[in-house]
Amino acid sequence: MEYLDFETPLKDLEDQLIECKLIGDKSDIDVSETCKKLTNKIQETKKQIYKNITPWQRVQLSRHPSRPYTLDYIKALTNNTFLELHGDRNIRDDKAMIGGLGKINDQSYMFIGQQKGYNTKTRQYRNFGMANPEGYRKALRLMKSAEKFNIPIITLIDTPGAYPGLEAEERGQGEAIAKNLFEMFKLKTQIICIVIGEGASGGALGIGIGDSVMMLENTWYSVISPESCSSILWRSWDFKEKAAEALKLTPHDMKKNNLIDKIISEPLGGAHRDRDQMLESIRDSISKNLSYFKDLSSEEIMNERKNKFLKIGRNQGFISNSEDLSTLTIKNNNFDKILKSKKVLIGSIIVVLVLLIAVFSLF
Repeated sequence: MEYLDFETPLKDLEDQLIECKLIGDKSDIDVSETCKKLTNKIQETKKQIYKNITPWQRVQLSRHPSRPYTLDYIKALTNNTFLELHGDRNIRDDKAMIGGLGKINDQSYMFIGQQKGYNTKTRQYRNFGMANPEGYRKALRLMKSAEKFNIPIITLIDTPGAYPGLEAEERGQGEAIAKNLFEMFKLKTQIICIVIGEGASGGALGIGIGDSVMMLENTWYSVISPESCSSILWRSWDFKEKAAEALKLTPHDMKKNNLIDKIISEPLGGAHRDRDQMLESIRDSISKNLSYFKDLSSEEIMNERKNKFLKIGRNQGFISNSEDLSTLTIKNNNFDKILKSKKVLIGSIIVVLVLLIAVFSLF
């Protein structure tokens, strides 16, 4: 088990517990009481550490090397029925973006997500979870296939961002992500999006438009990473903790601002501490969302998704009925009304010209 810097007190206690058990195994000394006290102290320390966690520490937990990745979740959720599909039918198969069909409780799903590596070799193979344009085009191709057969879509988001290389930009990185956003709003099948790790920038948003957007408890979702934000504002990574606080990127901040629908609780200490419990929570959340959307028609699903995103950030400047957002219109200000009135506009121009002539005649 690897530990983060703020988990040092926990590491010391767990090391002591391991040593205590070894002493008990190698000798006739009864260490059961000591082990029990250490176990209780470990639980208390866990509560103290993880209940007062800072935004930056949550970012660190989302990147924990022992944390489950997309393929770990998919294989466990589908009980190894996952069939991976490859290629964007244009350039090549992007290894950072995976997708395919799998079953959960006899219900077929199209799974799509970014995959990171477990070691140096696999991280390079997966491009550190940073997809190229062909990755997003592959994702869209699979979504369109799912729509054709009315199969629900599950996207698992875990990326430090879309690949920013020159070749990616030459092949249309921005266009590929923008097209995904446009098309995902129009898909006539259920889409469930879950942030399972890092949710950075357009790389995350490229597969993040859904009927239900959820985040695991120790994840983050933002337009920029704390390190990049710090380097832009302060010309140094030393202020990443301050940046993480200011960006409001935690699941609780996202829920408070109505940017996500649900926070999925993690085991104390993170998803890697109890994978079975984490999987059960995700499976339960998927089932509840599916049962809600199952009774809706494809048109109703699409309209609900559209209205869900139209509500974001529109508390001012728009006239809308909170129950029916199909009447959403832009509120016209007085200046717009004046411009639209030709008579008033012509009259105003004449008055201005007369005043200008009068001023110049004085000189």
